[in-house]
Amino acid sequence: MFAADGELISLSHEKRELLCSVIGLGVKFGLVAVAAVSLFRLSSAYQQRMDRQGEISAVLELETAKLAKSRERFDQLFTVSGEQHLIREQSQWIAPNRLRVVWQSGHQFPKVETANAGSGKTLTSP
Repeated sequence: MFAADGELISLSHEKRELLCSVIGLGVKFGLVAVAAVSLFRLSSAYQQRMDRQGEISAVLELETAKLAKSRERFDQLFTVSGEQHLIREQSQWIAPNRLRVVWQSGHQFPKVETANAGSGKTLTSP
């Protein structure tokens, strides 16, 4: 009778060890799964941030180029011959002692502007 009890105890002890091993293995698999999912989510978030950083750096390069161009233009306008350079660029300006006719819809007669009028007055003819 004692031998049978000893066998039962050892059998139940083996079952307990097997059950504990299975539970431990399940916990380890769970932790590995959680770690794998976390790494996948981190890698996707990292990829998104790298894409955004690439977009931002491209915009920064464009804006830096615009700034350099604006600085160069500013420096060019404030050199000794900058005024003449600006006048040559503005070919659409009215020459002195000339009139510009501006047609506007809704008005019966055109407006006439003078180029040498410093006050910016507009003359209208009926």
